[in-house]
Amino acid sequence: MNQKQLMQYINEVSFGIDELALFLDTHPMDQKALDYYEHLRVLRKKAVDAYTKHFGPLTYRDVETCDYWTWVQTPWPWEMEG
Repeated sequence: MNQKQLMQYINEVSFGIDELALFLDTHPMDQKALDYYEHLRVLRKKAVDAYTKHFGPLTYRDVETCDYWTWVQTPWPWEMEG
């Protein structure tokens, strides 16, 4: 996947997680929904990790620290479009 496709995928999976969280608010014991939530959570984590590896972190939560704060070292996500 290219950068735009991967970002679209992350957005789609994130939307699914948000919708499922709303469902789980009213159906907290639904095992099928809980399993699907976990499935989507894993998919999103893998996609965000892949995005971070190839294109840089999406949020400061995705920054891996070493000896200095690297969040500002790469262009912002909206600066890489174009």
